[in-house]
Amino acid sequence: MQPLSGTVQRYDWGTHNAIPEILGRPADGTPVAEYWLGAHSSSPSLVGSGTLVDHIDAVPSVLGARSREAFGEQLPYLMKLLSARHALSIQAHPSREQAIAGFSRESLAGTPLDAPERTYKDSWPKPEILIALSPFHSLAGFRDPHETAALFAGLGVAEQLESVIGPLTERKGPAAMAEVFLDVLSLDDSRRHLVNETVAAAMHHRDDQGAVGEFARTALELDAAFPADPGILAALLMNRLVLEPGEGLFVPAGMMHAHLQGTGVEVMANSDNVIRGGLTNKHIDVSELVTVVDFNPWLPEVLHPSETRPGVLKYETPCSEFEAWRMHVDHDTGPIRVPGRGSARILLATDGSCLLDDGRSRLQLARGCAAFLSADEQDVFASGRAEVHGASSGIR
Repeated sequence: MQPLSGTVQRYDWGTHNAIPEILGRPADGTPVAEYWLGAHSSSPSLVGSGTLVDHIDAVPSVLGARSREAFGEQLPYLMKLLSARHALSIQAHPSREQAIAGFSRESLAGTPLDAPERTYKDSWPKPEILIALSPFHSLAGFRDPHETAALFAGLGVAEQLESVIGPLTERKGPAAMAEVFLDVLSLDDSRRHLVNETVAAAMHHRDDQGAVGEFARTALELDAAFPADPGILAALLMNRLVLEPGEGLFVPAGMMHAHLQGTGVEVMANSDNVIRGGLTNKHIDVSELVTVVDFNPWLPEVLHPSETRPGVLKYETPCSEFEAWRMHVDHDTGPIRVPGRGSARILLATDGSCLLDDGRSRLQLARGCAAFLSADEQDVFASGRAEVHGASSGIR
C-alpha cells in the first residue's frame, strides 16, 4: 500500500472550487477540471520517489498475472475526479480496433503526439463510467428522431430548420441521424442564423414545464458557453440525463455524449482518445467522428450499484479494462475487505477518513487522499467512516 498523488488538469470548462475542496487544497481562482490517478504516459501519478509508470516498469508483477497477460505491462485503467461548470465538447471514443488503426495512421503520417490536430493520442479504446458525487447533468446518446423533431416544433422553429432537421422524420434508420448531425456541424456562415433563431425561440420557452422547457433551457445553457456554435444544434439531438449522487453513466465506444455540469468520479480504460465534434476550441474531427459514432436512437441506462457484500457497491459494466466500485466504510459494520484482489487497485477517499490495514502495514486515507495497492496485497481491510471509490482491472 502506497500513497498516490494525482495530477491536476486545468481546462476552461472546469469548476474553481469542487476538486480543490475534495483534495483539501485552497482554490486559486483558476479552473480545475480533472484530477488524474493512474499511469497514463501523458500525466502519470506519483508514488514513492517517482511516477506510477516508473514503479510498474520496475516491478510489473504489481499489475497481477492475468492483467499482464491481457493488457501487457501497463495499468489498463485510469481514474479521475471531474468537475464541470459548463459543457465539455461533443465527443465520442473509439473502439479498440478503431484506436489501433487511428493511432497507427496518424503516427505513420508523422503527426506529433502533442500536435493540436492530433486525434489519436494512444492506441487504446476509452470506455468509461461517470459516477456522480453531486447532481450531474449530461447529454448522452441520440434521442428518438421523431421526439427531437417534436421538440424543435415545440420551440416554434421546425419550419425554419426544415432544411436541416427534415431527414429526422423523412428518412428512417441511423443514416438519417448521421445526415442531420453532419449537416448541423457543417453549417457555414450563410446558415449560422439558424442557431441564433433557435436560441431566440428558446428564450420564450425557458420557463415552460416538461420536455420543451428542458429542451429550451439546454439550448440557452449551451449558448451561454458557446455563443452561436453550430454544436448547439448537434447537442440538442441527444438525451439529457441527470445523475443523482451515487448513480452512474456508462459511456461505451461510439456513444455520442457531452457532460454538462457537476462533479463525479470517472473510471476509464487507460486512454486519452477523444474525438470531438463541437462546443470546443480544441481540434474538431467531424469526418472521423462520423466513422466512430453509433447513430441509432439510444437512451442510456442510469446505473445503480449492486451491493456485493456489506459496504461494497459495484457498478456493472462490460469492460475488461476496469471494474469500478465504492466502499461505504462505517464503524458500525466493521472493517471491509477491499475489492479487486489479484489486480492493481487505486483507491480515492471522497469523504471521511479510513485506515487501510493489510496485517503488516497501515495507511491512513483521509478525504482527497489516494492509494495504490499492488496485486499481491490480497487482504487489505478498511475501517473508520468514509466513502472510498476504487478501481481495478476487469480481469484478475
